[in-house]
Amino acid sequence: MAKLLITRPLPEAVLQAVDAVFDVDVRQETLPLKPNEMVTALGRYDAILPTLGDPLSGEVIGQVSDAKCKILANFGVGYNHIDVGAAQSAGMVVTNTPGAVTDATADIAMTLILMTCRRAGEGERAVRAGHWEGWHPTQFLGMHVTGKTIGIIGMGRIGKAIAKRAGLGFEMGVVFYNRSKVADFGVPARQMESLAEVCAVADIVVLAVPATPETHHLVNAELLGQMQAHSVLVNIARGDVIDEAALIEALQAGQIAGAGLDVYEREPIVPEALKATENVTILPHLGTAALEVRVDMGLMAVANLNAWVNGDAPPNPVG
Repeated sequence: MAKLLITRPLPEAVLQAVDAVFDVDVRQETLPLKPNEMVTALGRYDAILPTLGDPLSGEVIGQVSDAKCKILANFGVGYNHIDVGAAQSAGMVVTNTPGAVTDATADIAMTLILMTCRRAGEGERAVRAGHWEGWHPTQFLGMHVTGKTIGIIGMGRIGKAIAKRAGLGFEMGVVFYNRSKVADFGVPARQMESLAEVCAVADIVVLAVPATPETHHLVNAELLGQMQAHSVLVNIARGDVIDEAALIEALQAGQIAGAGLDVYEREPIVPEALKATENVTILPHLGTAALEVRVDMGLMAVANLNAWVNGDAPPNPVG
């Protein structure tokens, strides 16, 4: 019987979908495995269902001389915590869960846009602290998002879902940057030649790119300098897509008007300077935090496992 490790607690509906041929261990801790724990797991289990933060770097994988594990069925669309090349060289298949996260992540992007532009976080903090003195015509004046221009960096599934919400729901003009040409997807949108062009014309810039070596610190001091002073930056991708130190400097200097962040460069560490800045909305990586979505993600990961254990090709391989 194939031994399977699920590295974090998952909804019961997901666990029930695992093929009976597996002997399943569900780790009950919510924090990632430590590197030495992962080394042990790779040598002990035939299959592992890992998720964000679980250490599967080339260094960790390289410490296992003869890995028993033959599949890493990642819970999540992002897999930057997995060195796919090292895993494949060690004889492992790597899969992920694309599609299941699209709408929920796009919804969080819109949440961050509205909260940051309309200063909702700042307003709520004032009410909770007892500092609100009542309505008046100039209190918490923010940016009216309807009719503004949104610039989307990365026009994959999530980028397109954000464009639909912004363009069709809020009548925003949509501009975007994508490395490859994007065909019409039902929303009036203009593909631009460079990141700088998008940043120069957009009132709101949203990051929707995968975390790869090429996108590390994609948004740096130079690119932040291309944004308009009244503009807002939103990140629902991965934290290291932004040079966090450069973002803090831009916010403190008034170079941009605000930021909405669901992810951070060194999660779960959030710099004190970001927490202390009123024009920053900070969320605890809520992108897919809805029960239905997490069940769908889990079922997709399990479908990859079930296909593999039955000798079929997993439906969602990566690399």
